[in-house]
Amino acid sequence: MNGLINKWMQQIPEGVQDSLPDECYNRRKIEDRLRRIFYLSGYDEIDTPLFEYLDLFAGETASLKQEQMYKFFEPGSRIMVLRPDITMPIARIAATKMKAYPLPLRLSYIGSVYRYDYQSRTRQREIAQAGIELLGSRKPEADAEVIALAVESLLGLGLSEFQMDIGQVEFFKGLVEQAGLNEEQSEGLRRLIDQKNSLALEMQLKELNISAETKNNLLQIPVLFGGREVIRSAMVLTKTERCIKALQNIDQVYRQLERYGLSKYIAIDLGMVQSLNYYTGMIFRGMVRDMGYPICGGGRYDTLVSEFGADLPATGFALETRQLLIALDRQKGLEPPPVSDVLFVYDSVNDVEGYDMIQRLRKGGQRVEVYLSDENSVSAEELAKSKGIRKIIRLHAGEIQEIIP
Repeated sequence: MNGLINKWMQQIPEGVQDSLPDECYNRRKIEDRLRRIFYLSGYDEIDTPLFEYLDLFAGETASLKQEQMYKFFEPGSRIMVLRPDITMPIARIAATKMKAYPLPLRLSYIGSVYRYDYQSRTRQREIAQAGIELLGSRKPEADAEVIALAVESLLGLGLSEFQMDIGQVEFFKGLVEQAGLNEEQSEGLRRLIDQKNSLALEMQLKELNISAETKNNLLQIPVLFGGREVIRSAMVLTKTERCIKALQNIDQVYRQLERYGLSKYIAIDLGMVQSLNYYTGMIFRGMVRDMGYPICGGGRYDTLVSEFGADLPATGFALETRQLLIALDRQKGLEPPPVSDVLFVYDSVNDVEGYDMIQRLRKGGQRVEVYLSDENSVSAEELAKSKGIRKIIRLHAGEIQEIIP
C-alpha cells in the first residue's frame, strides 16, 4: 500500500454529497411515495437526458444564467451542459415528440439537476428533484390543481408544519409598466422586493423619476402578505387592468384551494416576485418551519413552450428531495433502514443446499444476510446482536438450527 494517499481521493467536490444507507433508504421512500402520489393524480412519468445542448437553456425565457451551468464540449460538436433544469427539456418534448397528444399533458419526473446556485443558502450543485408539469390549460383551476398536489405531496410524506406562499408576478409587472420603468430598473426593484429589503427599496425608489403615488404603491408590495384580505389591500393600489387581472386570478386560485379545504396551508405573498422572463402568472413556494429556505417552488410559465414552436400554456412545481429529508428529520418523520430478517450460517460442505434454502427464504419475502466467518472476527451471534438481526439459521451437516440471538 502506498505510504502517501492523494487527499483528493478521499474528498468530494463542493456542492455534492455522499448518501449513506439511512439517507438512501429514506430518500428512495420519499421518491417512491411521490411517484405514487403523482401517478394517482394522473401524471405520467417522463425522463430526460442528463446532458443537453446549451442552446436549450439559452432562450429568452431562460431562468438560469450560463455562468450557473456545467458546460463541456462534445468532440467536434456544439457546447453541451449537464441539465440545470428539467422543465426546459420537458417543454422541448411537449412541443415535439408529444405535440399530437391530447391536452392537457400531465407529466411528472424524478431526477437530479446540476448548477452553480450561488444565491441558494444550501449551496448545492447536485439537486435531487421530483416534480410535475401541467401543460395545455390557462385556467386558474390548473394552477389550483398544481398547488393542491404540492400540498398533498407534503402531507403524503408525513409533513404537517409547512406553508405554501402564492404570488402573482403580473401584479408587479403591471405596476412597473404603469410607472414606465425600463427592464434594468424593473429588475433592480424586483430583486429588492423579493428579498423583502424595504430600506434598500425605499432608497432606490427615491432615485427614480416616478410619481409619489407610484413609489408608495411599489413600497407596499413587500408587506402584502397574509390571507385573502391581501387581495383587497392590493386592489386599492392600482386601477391598471394588468394588475386587476392578476389579482382576480390569484383570488380565483385561492378560492379554489379554499373549497378543497387547503386554505390553512396557503398564504398570499404579492412580494414574492421571481424571474420576470420565466414566470408569467401565479408563482408559489413551500416553506417548512425552522428551515430558512424553500423545499419546493413553481408557477405558471405560459411562454416557455412557444420557444420550441408550440403555443402551450404550462404550470408546475419541483420538490427538492434532500431538503425534504431534512424537513422530515426535524419533524421526526424518518425511519431507520430495516435490518435483515435472517443471518444464515452454513459451511462449504453444504453450500448448494444452503444456497437453495437462502433463495427460498428470499422468494418468501425475507431479507437474508450470509455470515462469512473468514471475513469477520466476531461470532454469528455477536454479529446478529450488533446489527439487530432477530434470527440465525445455521445449516451444518444437513441439519437446520434456528437460533434467536
